[in-house]
Amino acid sequence: MKRMSGILSYDGTNFSGYQVQPDQRTVQGELEQVLQRMHKGQIVKTTASGRTDTGVHAMGQVFHFDTPLSIEPDGWKRALNTLLPSDIRLVSIQEVSPDFHARFDVDAKEYRYRILRSLDEDVFRRNQTYHYPYPLDVGNMRTAALELIGEHDFTSFCSAKTEVADKVRKIFELELIESGDELILRIKGNGFLYNMVRIIVGTLLEIGNGHRPPDEVVEILEAKDRDAAGKTAPGHGLYLWKVFYKKDE
Repeated sequence: MKRMSGILSYDGTNFSGYQVQPDQRTVQGELEQVLQRMHKGQIVKTTASGRTDTGVHAMGQVFHFDTPLSIEPDGWKRALNTLLPSDIRLVSIQEVSPDFHARFDVDAKEYRYRILRSLDEDVFRRNQTYHYPYPLDVGNMRTAALELIGEHDFTSFCSAKTEVADKVRKIFELELIESGDELILRIKGNGFLYNMVRIIVGTLLEIGNGHRPPDEVVEILEAKDRDAAGKTAPGHGLYLWKVFYKKDE
């Protein structure tokens, strides 16, 4: 048996998230159907770096699977991209060590969130950006974002439904990039809680529009209460951009 690891990009618009769910179209479901077809009906389970929610996109979702097939990486890529639906693409694939694990070996992840600031909505970006046509003080947002860098208890910035007990995470980088009519939040950390990035975005938007002062971020962190933070930004502006592994260093 060989262990293969690949990188997927996908448009999450028409998926009920990444993870397999009964009677729902998911990225994992489509991928495993194709692998089952390539393995002549044999079920092939895949493991990803993590799940993404309904409507969330990916540029660099990493996954692995075990296979008895002797196919070169170029052959895997051609075959998978021929059989996968057009809203999923295999970016690359390679054979890895049998002990490589796409989820447990993750060292860091980078997410990006795209905010469309134009007055009018763009029909061609309606599923790829969050349209926010209101004035924003990006300077205040950047000031607040600095307080989130480092190791903190992010209880206030995760969904109340999360079952994870340890809510301490470390943010390595967090920046706001102005690119044309878009404002892009880029965040890299050693791990993220459920809805954490989207709640950070929602909170920073409330700071940018003047509903909260920048220094309130410190109070929100200290509160350790989801109700203290802002609204959860919609999923369709979010991208799993890149997954980092120790071997990448």
